[in-house]
Amino acid sequence: MKTPSLIFTKIALGIMITAGLAACNGNKTETKTTSTTPAAATVPVDDKAQIVFVNQDTLLSQYKYVKDMTGRLESKGKAAQNDVGARQQAIQREVAEYQRGANTMSADQRAATEQRLQRKGQEFQQYSQAAGAQVQNDQASEQVKLYEKISAFMKEYAKEKGYKMILTYQKGNATMLYGDPSMDITADVVKRLNDAYTKDKK
Repeated sequence: MKTPSLIFTKIALGIMITAGLAACNGNKTETKTTSTTPAAATVPVDDKAQIVFVNQDTLLSQYKYVKDMTGRLESKGKAAQNDVGARQQAIQREVAEYQRGANTMSADQRAATEQRLQRKGQEFQQYSQAAGAQVQNDQASEQVKLYEKISAFMKEYAKEKGYKMILTYQKGNATMLYGDPSMDITADVVKRLNDAYTKDKK
C-alpha cells in the first residue's frame, strides 16, 4: 500500500517549473556541461541584435507568477496529503480496534470484519493513487499555463523589438554554451513580465 509520504513527498517545484519552460529552447536534454555565461542585468542590449537570449534560471526565480504558482501547488499538495493521511489514520484505528476485540468475536464476525477492513484498505489505496494523480495533473496544467504565458509574451516582445530568435540559457544545458552579455535581455523580460502580471492581478 502506498503511503501519503511516498505519493506526495516530491512536489518538485523547481524541476516542474524548469520542465514547463524548457520547451522555449526546443531541447529538453540536459548535460553536466558548465558555462560561465553571465546573467547580466545592467549590460545594454545591442539594438541591432536579431538573436538574443534569456537566462532561464533567473527568469524562473524572479518571475512573480512562478512564485504564486509554486504557492498554489504547494497548498494543493499539502491539502491532498493531509486528506490522505487522515483517511489512513482512520483505517489504522479501525484495524487496531479490531485487533483488540478479535478474541471476543465469533468466527463469522471476525471474517466479516476482516473482509470489511480489507475492502476499506483497497478503497483507500485507490483513493490515494487518485489523489496523487490529481496532484500531478495540477502540476501539468500549471506547466502548460506557464509555458503559454511566457511563449505568448516572447512572441509579442520579439515582434516589438525586431528579434528573429529568442533563446534560453540555463546552466548545464549544452544547447547554448555562451552568449555575449549584450544579447542578454533577461532583466527587461523579467521586469515587463512582472509588470504585466501585477497589472493582471489588480
